[in-house]
Amino acid sequence: MKVYKGLHEIKKPFHRPALTIGNFDGVHLGHQALFRRVVELAGPRKGNTVALTFEPHPMKVLRPQSPPKLISTMDHKVELIAQAGIEHLIRLFFTEELAGTSAHDFVYTILHQTIGVEDVVVGYDYAFGKGRQGNISFLQAMGYKLGFKVHVISPVLVEGMVVSSSNVREYVTLGEMKKVRLLLGRYYQIRGIVKKGICRGGPVVGFPTANLRIDKEDLCPKPGVYVVRVIHQDRSYGGVMNIGYNPTFGGQDLGAEVHIFDFEKNIYGHPIKLDFIQRLRDEKKFSGPEELAGQITKDIETARLVLTESKDL
Repeated sequence: MKVYKGLHEIKKPFHRPALTIGNFDGVHLGHQALFRRVVELAGPRKGNTVALTFEPHPMKVLRPQSPPKLISTMDHKVELIAQAGIEHLIRLFFTEELAGTSAHDFVYTILHQTIGVEDVVVGYDYAFGKGRQGNISFLQAMGYKLGFKVHVISPVLVEGMVVSSSNVREYVTLGEMKKVRLLLGRYYQIRGIVKKGICRGGPVVGFPTANLRIDKEDLCPKPGVYVVRVIHQDRSYGGVMNIGYNPTFGGQDLGAEVHIFDFEKNIYGHPIKLDFIQRLRDEKKFSGPEELAGQITKDIETARLVLTESKDL
């Protein structure tokens, strides 16, 4: 997939393109439905498949005091969009100037003149332009004048749940990882660099851990203990992860540490990925390292059983 970091990198309109537009945070099953429709429309005429997204998330510009916590990083989003079969991704830098662009100018200048769309695929609740004045009816009217068709994708429902980024965020913060997986069509994943911790896991408790930094803007699952899949250098390992404050040792800062099964490498400074399989329990305070170690032993036994029963692991 070719990625364009701005409209200036597009030298001429695409070949008979089908396009979809959105933030695509999480690239959940609803977004995947948009991408599938783009591929279906462009395929028979051998046209280009194109997606247009924004960077940063528009709410970081429009509501800087309370921006949403993102489900996926931009790098992860790019990977997932490429896996969906999109050939060209436009990363449009979102600024106050862009936010002030009228719906008419957005369609005429960007979609029509720059991209040359023949088909536009949008979600059922799509709105755009200054103050979100442009709606689907307006887009369809512009399409009639300029010669492109508009295709509207209905809400995607899974077990009675509407698939949306806001619902994914809600279930992540509640620790409902099974529901999150249903909405995403995959496990929720966080990525990070292993950092030096207090080094208490191995010497004191008997279970060495890899520590990750959690920033305030990260979408963090509810504190507790989770069964995870750890991916390091394209190899997958089982593990148990604790997200919380280490109350047994009087911790005050939110942290994340994972014990990786059957793993003895030194990975300080290495990037790892963690898929959240299932939440096991709340974090709690123990009387000391011995009682904590006993509980971790039980958590590991349970986690191994969960991993064994997960057919796609």
